[in-house]
Amino acid sequence: MTLRARVALAAAAAIALAVALLVIAVPKLLEGDLRGELDDRLRRQAAEVARLNATVPGQLTEAGALEGGGLFVQVVDPSARIVARSRALGGRVLPIDQTVLRDRQPRLTDARLGTDPVRVFTAPLGELGQGEASGGAVVVASDLGVVEHTVDRARVLIAICALVAALLAAALATWLTRRALRPLSRLNAGARAIGRSGDASKRLPEPPITDEVGELAHTLNGMLASLERAQEAEHRFVGDASHELRTPLTALRGNAAYLAKHGPDEAVVRDIADGAERLSALLDDLLALAREDAAAPIHGEPVRLADLAEAPVVTRDAWVRGERDALRRAVDNLVANARKHGTGAVTVTVGGDGTQAFIAVEDEGPGPEDPDRIFERFHRGPQARGEGSGLGLAIVKAIAERHGGRVEVDGSRFTLVVKELSRSARRTGQQ
Repeated sequence: MTLRARVALAAAAAIALAVALLVIAVPKLLEGDLRGELDDRLRRQAAEVARLNATVPGQLTEAGALEGGGLFVQVVDPSARIVARSRALGGRVLPIDQTVLRDRQPRLTDARLGTDPVRVFTAPLGELGQGEASGGAVVVASDLGVVEHTVDRARVLIAICALVAALLAAALATWLTRRALRPLSRLNAGARAIGRSGDASKRLPEPPITDEVGELAHTLNGMLASLERAQEAEHRFVGDASHELRTPLTALRGNAAYLAKHGPDEAVVRDIADGAERLSALLDDLLALAREDAAAPIHGEPVRLADLAEAPVVTRDAWVRGERDALRRAVDNLVANARKHGTGAVTVTVGGDGTQAFIAVEDEGPGPEDPDRIFERFHRGPQARGEGSGLGLAIVKAIAERHGGRVEVDGSRFTLVVKELSRSARRTGQQ
C-alpha cells in the first residue's frame, strides 16, 4: 500500500470515528435536554396542584381544573384512591408509586399509559387543608412519544449530515494528501532519474515552501553534492595518477629490463630505489589531495596554531577550528617548499587579529617567479629540475579552502589564513 493510500485511509478512519461519536453523542445530549425540559413542566404542574390542594382543595374536583398543557394529572388520597383526574386520561389510570405515599419523597419514573410511553412525576401533597387529597399525592405525566420522535428524527438527520460531511472530508483529505505528497513524488522521480544516469551533478527539485519535504530535498541535495565531490575527486585522482605515474613506472620498467639483461648494476639499482621512493611520495601526495577533494566541510576541534610548527615566532596566541593532522601537513608542506626552493633561514610566524588567525612561512629568497601558478596541480617552477611531485602547494590550498580559509603569497612569504576561534569557543569546544 502506498504512503498516499495509507495517509488517506488513516484520515478516513479518523473521520469515521468522529462521525460515529457524533451520531451517538448528539442524540443523547438532545434527549437529555428534552427530558430535562419535560421534567421541569411536570414539576411546575405538580406544584400548581399542590397549591390548589393547600388553598382551595374544592377546585381539584371541578371540571377543567386539571386540564391544560397537554399533561395528564391524577390526584389520589393517602390510601391511593383517585380523588381527581384530567379528562385527557379517559378511562386510563396513571401508575401510582406507593413509595411516594410511604416515604413522602417526590419521584420521576418512566412508565406506560396503555401502550404509550410516558414520563411520570409523583409528588406528595401536604396534610394541611380539608380536601380529600390532603396527605395523598399528585401524579403528573406526559407522553414521551414526542421526545422519542424528535430524537429519532434528529438522529436520522444527523446521520445523513454526518455521512455527507464524512464523504466530503474524506475527499478533501484525499486531495490534500495528494497535494502534500506531490513534492515527494517529484523527489522520487528526480532520484530515479539521477540513479539511472549516475550523474551526481544533478539536483533534486526543492519545493518553495520550507517544510519537512523541503528539508528532506535540501538534505538529499547536500548528499548529492558530497557524492559529486567524491566522484570528481575520484576522476581527478585517476587522471592525475595515470598522467604522473606513467614516467616513473616507465623508468622502473626500463631499469628492471636492463638488470634482467645485463645483470646487477649498483647505479641502476640505486636509480630503482630512488624512483620507488619518489613514486611512493607521489602516491602519498595524490592520496592526500584526493582525500581533501572528497572530504566534507570542516567541523573539527580547537587547534593551537603555534603547536603546528617547531619554534615559531608567536606575535599572538591564535586558535582555529579544524583537523589537526591536515593543518600540520599544510604547514609542513609550506616549510618543505621554503627549504627546497628558497634560500637562507626559514621563519614561521603565528598571529591573529581576533577575527582571522594566520601562520606564515618565510625564507630569505626572492620568492617564486610565477606566483599565479604555483598552486596548480603538478606545477613545477623553472628551477625545480623535475624534483618533487608538484602537489605540495596544491595540497596546502585544498586544506585551507576546506577549512574556510585561504593561502596568500607575498614574495617569499606564504601565509595560511583561517578564521580565528573565540575564547569562549575554545572552552566549550563549540562555535
